Amino acid sequence: MNNILLGFISVIITFSLTVLSEKIFKKEGLFIWISIATILANILVCKSIEVFSFTTNLGNALFASSFLAADILTEKYGGDSAKKAIILSVFSQITFIIMTQFALLYTPSSVDRANESMKNLFTINLRVSISSILMYFISNIINIYIYTWIKKKMPKKLWIRNNISTIVCNCLENFIFSTMAFIGIFPINTIFEIALVASILEIIIAILDTPFLYLSIYKTKQEK
Repeated sequence: MNNILLGFISVIITFSLTVLSEKIFKKEGLFIWISIATILANILVCKSIEVFSFTTNLGNALFASSFLAADILTEKYGGDSAKKAIILSVFSQITFIIMTQFALLYTPSSVDRANESMKNLFTINLRVSISSILMYFISNIINIYIYTWIKKKMPKKLWIRNNISTIVCNCLENFIFSTMAFIGIFPINTIFEIALVASILEIIIAILDTPFLYLSIYKTKQEK
């Protein structure tokens, strides 16, 4: 129960910071937030936890906040702004990976205490990293297109376009990423379980992000 409570608090804090970044810095704040969130998520994903007897990784809320930020950008500033933010975050992730790999190449001094911990955190599996970045980019771009399409068809149904686009793309990302990253490593049923558990958690998180999207839009209307 402790992990569940902490997870709920983490989701509230993460989504609140997403909305606050837009409130203070406008669309540039969301550009920065998406890059920060994806880098932090890639670090936190190294820690495994148990939720309802299932094993999962940290970072789900931060990854989910990139979808919330992209939806806010699409809703308020247009799809092109959202796409630019996703491209910038991919560039940030690639830069982060390159620089951390170079850091590991240095020979540590005799008094160094950080190198082994850095190895544990930053030593990458190239296949997993490529799969992660590729599916992150594809799922977020698809999310923007679905959100925009539903907005044109049902302009007054904010909660529908937010939930459908986010849930569909989260599930797509989890199942294709898990297959690309772990096929040949884990049995098919294990890969399916990993993807299914992650998808269920992210569906719950996606539903929780809807009030924060409304809050962002409401604040804009109040300001006008």
